[in-house]
Amino acid sequence: MTTPKGPQLAVLPTAAEDDASPTAQVLQPSGWPMPKGYANGMAVEGRIVVTGGVIGWDAQERLAAGFLAQVRQTLTNIAEILAEAGARPEHLVRLTWYVVDMEEYLTNLKELGKIYRAIFGAHYPAMALVQVVRLVEKAARVEIEATAVIPR
Repeated sequence: MTTPKGPQLAVLPTAAEDDASPTAQVLQPSGWPMPKGYANGMAVEGRIVVTGGVIGWDAQERLAAGFLAQVRQTLTNIAEILAEAGARPEHLVRLTWYVVDMEEYLTNLKELGKIYRAIFGAHYPAMALVQVVRLVEKAARVEIEATAVIPR
C-alpha cells in the first residue's frame, strides 16, 4: 500500500439555509490559513451554469460611472443571469475578476466587500483576480466571469 503524496485536504460542507446546496463543499487543505473573501476550491455535482465576461452596464448598455458602481452593476448582472437558469448566488463555485487597475481594487476592498455581500451574501466561491491592460469596452473598469452549479 502506498501513502498518498501532497497536502491532506479538509472537505467542508458549505453553509446552506435550505437543502438547495447539500452537495456543495469548500475545499480547504489542512494546515492552510483560511482565505478571506474567497475559497481555495469548491466541489459540487449538478447542472453547470456559466456566464461570459460580464461588465457593469445596464440593459440599455449604459456603463455605470466609476469602479465601485461598475462592480455593483456587474455583480447584479451576474445575479440576474444566474436567475435565468434557476441559480442563486449560493450556487456560485467560481468567479474570475479582470480589473484594469489592481490598486483601484486593493484600495477599495472594504467597500467591495460590502457591495459583494449586499448582492451575493456571505457565500465566497473560488476566485481569481487578474489585472489586464484594458477590456473590450474602453470605459469598463471590471469584467467578471462566473461559474455556478445547481445541485441535483
